Amino acid sequence: MREGIPSYLAQLIIAQYGEETAERIAQGFECRRKTTLRANRIKNDAAGVLSALEAAGIAAQRVSWSEDAFILENAHEDAVTPLSIYENGEIYMQSLSSMIPPIVLDPKAEENILDMAAAPGGKTTQIAALTGNRAQITACERHAARAERMKYNLQKQGATRVSVMNIDARQLDDMFRFDRVLLDAPCSGSGTLQLREGSRARFTKEYLDKTVKTQEALLVKALSLLRPGCEMVYSTCSILERENEEIVRRAMKKTGAQLVPIEAQAFPGVPLLPVTLPGTMCVCPDETYEGFFVAKLRRVR
Repeated sequence: MREGIPSYLAQLIIAQYGEETAERIAQGFECRRKTTLRANRIKNDAAGVLSALEAAGIAAQRVSWSEDAFILENAHEDAVTPLSIYENGEIYMQSLSSMIPPIVLDPKAEENILDMAAAPGGKTTQIAALTGNRAQITACERHAARAERMKYNLQKQGATRVSVMNIDARQLDDMFRFDRVLLDAPCSGSGTLQLREGSRARFTKEYLDKTVKTQEALLVKALSLLRPGCEMVYSTCSILERENEEIVRRAMKKTGAQLVPIEAQAFPGVPLLPVTLPGTMCVCPDETYEGFFVAKLRRVR
């Protein structure tokens, strides 16, 4: 594989996917990823955002599976940040892949929703927007500085019904119950490498082993906090089975939770990798998307 990809990660990718798909992934790591953003429907709609971008000379392409997502065709983030739609929180700079988990979660107004590892708040604010700012959201972040940054983003985006808790979500009281839970778990970031941008993954066996333990503990906790019959989404920005399908399988075995199959056809044009757990989805990195895994689960009892 390519220079810049940690050797242990390269070994895992080839062992899991085979050389042909590993080459496709490596090509994705080499791309300069396009800049993408989301219209914040709490403050503006897609038409208004598109008009503002066009007025600034920025061409943008709509995304078929989202009312709010845009791909910039001739500009990067530095062209957007001076605009009033950015300053006013009418848009949020967000990767397309990371927009998928809140859409799969399918949050509803008036629900009580938990975002377990929420900073910097992109998915939290997306959930708020998808519910018309009418869901009660609890957003957890264990690092104080990141929690403060999230509060700033929430305020800027106008997400007024979010309670921020500076806590490791594994320590939440077992008396809590939620209608939906989003767990975008801490992970190796194996799907996000951008070799042209000089990004490098901190990737060793020891680091991965530690991360996997955290992911499993968080997912089991998430399922315990769900009301019976309710659903949650587990996601990572990893493309490795160890952090994805294996975690989901073990959590289902421990808790009796059921997999809720994701309809991949609801996301036309998203490049997918093969998965070993049917009904989950894993996005392949390319010039538009980061590598990302998404699974939906239902608590049965």
